Amino acid sequence: MTHHLILGAGPAGVIAAETIRKHAPADRITIVGDEREPPYSRMAIPYLLMGKVGESGTYLRKSASHFADLQVKVLQASVKQVDAAGKTVTLEDAQVLGFDTLLIATGSRPVRPPIRGIDTAGVHSCWTLDDARQIMALATKGARVLQLGAGFIGCIIMEALAARGVHLSVVEMGDRMVPRMMGATAGGMIRDWVEAKGVQVFTDTRVEAIDQGSPLSVRLSNGQTLSADLVISAAGVRPAIGFLENSGVICLLGVLTDEHLQTNVPGIFAAGDCAEAFDKVSGKTMVSAIQPNAAEQARVAALNMVAFAAGKAPGAELKGVTLINVLDTLGLVSASFGDWQGVPGGEHVELTDKAAGRHLSLQFKDQVLVGCNAVGWTEHVGVMRGLVEGQVKLGAWKDTLMNDPTRLMQAYLASAQGQSAWAGAQDERRR
Repeated sequence: MTHHLILGAGPAGVIAAETIRKHAPADRITIVGDEREPPYSRMAIPYLLMGKVGESGTYLRKSASHFADLQVKVLQASVKQVDAAGKTVTLEDAQVLGFDTLLIATGSRPVRPPIRGIDTAGVHSCWTLDDARQIMALATKGARVLQLGAGFIGCIIMEALAARGVHLSVVEMGDRMVPRMMGATAGGMIRDWVEAKGVQVFTDTRVEAIDQGSPLSVRLSNGQTLSADLVISAAGVRPAIGFLENSGVICLLGVLTDEHLQTNVPGIFAAGDCAEAFDKVSGKTMVSAIQPNAAEQARVAALNMVAFAAGKAPGAELKGVTLINVLDTLGLVSASFGDWQGVPGGEHVELTDKAAGRHLSLQFKDQVLVGCNAVGWTEHVGVMRGLVEGQVKLGAWKDTLMNDPTRLMQAYLASAQGQSAWAGAQDERRR
């Protein structure tokens, strides 16, 4: 009987298992996850910290018998090694699993910065349910909390901490908040906003040491020392793929895949935060660690795993992996899509109204919107994504937007719908 083995019990692993079961009712499916909880969503952890859901509210599937009902075996174990040539996976408990197809969906792990005292009691990442339990025990109302990192994940955690009524300080090495998602103006506006909400922010600053004690003593590169009851390390994440060393599977930043999510080894696929897939907008491979991309990659990979097991060529294809980030930071909504920093030879227009808390930055290559930043511009988030992902040729509307970037909706309706109607007409003629 064909055996599909899935490494990783997050959204990508679960969606892949469900997709395989739908299309291959008789095949064996095993999910291996390295946490003791049922499969859950990390994106729900902030809601747990806020008290909006209990732990069961983070679970990906609410029925306790969901996986048993699907005849999907779930193992709680860590992966030690993959042998691509031998088609086996060795677990940390020495158990060896054979497979016909393999999906690597192990997600990411928090980066542990090289700071003296980073392993001190009272210093935690915010990545697992176990992390959340420890944070909730310390992040009580009035507690002094220092957060290391003000990137995308850091800002989500910040929202949850603020809801718990802590005194929060944030330290960011970059020159602005959310530096990998926002330009200088947008990042500065987010900083102004959170400071007005009572959060102390240090940019261009590093944590140099964390000294044990009650409270903890945190020394910063600007010469200041802060006291903290809790330090949260949110310095970013990287793909959890260390177990693939010497496996025969090619990895760059993540597990390198083709448009079918297949690796260099036939029958071995990757999806989610650990996969490096092709982005149609930038023309490069990239790791895009967001749940919507993980879900689509899992679906495509699963369909192709079923095809491979049946001796067929892969048919499902990933359309692309555009960088998509929409962030709510203490009530201020910001967005970033595609090549928000621009491309060589491209054009750029920017509109800023700091008093109104609104900023819009558009990046073009020829007649196509290739990237954008927005702060406080919530009504056009879907339009911006559609234009960037769809690589819509704007024609004369590009010049219109260069003069008035607020006319995004009109540009989208005129250009995208017009091209869609033209494409439909061409399809009809071919028939």
